[in-house]
Amino acid sequence: MHEWIEAAKRGEKAAQEYIVQQFRGMAMTVAYEILRDVHIAEDAVQEAFAETFMNLPKLRNQEAFPGWFKVIVERQCYRVLRRKQHPIVPIQEVEQFAVDQHLSVADLVERREMQKVLHATVAELSPNMRIAVQLYYFQGYSIQEISDYLSVSVSALKKRLFDARRMLKNSLHVADFISVFLDLYEGGTKMLHIVNGDSVADKLKESGVQGEILVWREVYPHGPVFRELEGDNLKLRAQYLQETLGIPQEEYIQGCREQEQVLQNFTDYPEIVLWFEHDLFDQTMLCYLLHWFSHQSLGNTKLNLLCVGAYPGIELFRGLGQLSAKQLQTFSGTWQPVGPDQLQLGRKVWEVYTSEEWSKHVQIVEENTEALPFVQAAFQAHLDRLPSRDNGIGIIEQATLEAVSAGVVHPYELFRHVGDRLHVLGMGDLEYWYRLRKMTEKPYPLLDIQGLDVFPDYKLVESSFKDCVIRLTDLGQQVLSGAVNWVKLKGADEWYGGYHYFEPGVSSE
Repeated sequence: MHEWIEAAKRGEKAAQEYIVQQFRGMAMTVAYEILRDVHIAEDAVQEAFAETFMNLPKLRNQEAFPGWFKVIVERQCYRVLRRKQHPIVPIQEVEQFAVDQHLSVADLVERREMQKVLHATVAELSPNMRIAVQLYYFQGYSIQEISDYLSVSVSALKKRLFDARRMLKNSLHVADFISVFLDLYEGGTKMLHIVNGDSVADKLKESGVQGEILVWREVYPHGPVFRELEGDNLKLRAQYLQETLGIPQEEYIQGCREQEQVLQNFTDYPEIVLWFEHDLFDQTMLCYLLHWFSHQSLGNTKLNLLCVGAYPGIELFRGLGQLSAKQLQTFSGTWQPVGPDQLQLGRKVWEVYTSEEWSKHVQIVEENTEALPFVQAAFQAHLDRLPSRDNGIGIIEQATLEAVSAGVVHPYELFRHVGDRLHVLGMGDLEYWYRLRKMTEKPYPLLDIQGLDVFPDYKLVESSFKDCVIRLTDLGQQVLSGAVNWVKLKGADEWYGGYHYFEPGVSSE
């Protein structure tokens, strides 16, 4: 939280939005406890956040933020009480709420009645118990978060919850309500977190995240991808990955089957969190998973998403793997529920990405993708990977030639440079070494790697590249200047999602 507060002090909008997201539930609980009106409480909380950010530079001890903010919320609520009037809610707003939530009038009435019963029953508790129950069960905050916010010891807070459960056990409605959320939030051991790599998984475990972690091991931006990856389609993809990236075919297929089996058992988990980033590597994974879940009946399983493209204090954010375990811990509980809009868009994007028709790939960046805000930029980068009509190379080759021309000549330095420049791709080392190898192949090489006789197997890259220097060939200079179209000479046989790009080239004619 320290990094977010420091960034918010500097006026960074993303950090302020994160703090609002992190503390809004707590603030609403406190405000409602005082004002007893959800609409007035929302206004008071909004004013409290405005006051908080205005005065945040005056806060010297970041650790004191939760309690300091609570005082601001309470002070704002008491200001409201002094001028409180009875609100009138227009009937049009109630009707619009029902339309927006796709609820019938009967559903709306039933939901409101259930909420009234639950809150009325909890309201019979003492104030200290009541606020603990609301934050822990209704809002889903952890014991430690509530302890920090209320300035109450963890042991005292646990006793309040224990006493509250004992007092409520004879109340049927609340007992049922608590039983639904007990396994979900008390310890969180039945949660499933799906992440994009082993580094993130290891740090999440170190951060103390509760539940199981599934590492989704795929590289959808490379090789043939099909709407349903099974049977012959899976074998074709496995063969291509072995030939181009060196990933053993049987190992890949076995890994796919194991992770798919975890998905098939998703109903074992009351809550699932998808942890993904802004780049093409992650967005293709995310859309595949949303596509898969869109065909399932989720039942009682709650599906959540945490998708980020920045972090306070990190100028070039390339992914969650950059963060420490402590930094990852700041995201705990900030994920948002996945709704129909995200599921439908993820399904559509995956279907487009796996299409054989390039025109469909182009259309996705022209449509409304607000439900998944990182999709558009990621898939524009996907389109830009295709060879240009001008010089016959895509953005990866273009960035590589420009970097070498500018003096970036050592392989690992080059990989880092191009990766930083094209971070929207989320490109890994295996994929880049494949692209680099294609650029050195005769009879039309763009690059010459001095100190290397044969391009190494993917397992030997580190030792083989140690003392190498990369130079542009004459052809590379010509292609970079736009005088020659490389793909017209060399030809191409590549996959971009489900689209098979084939160009015969001079050598094949």
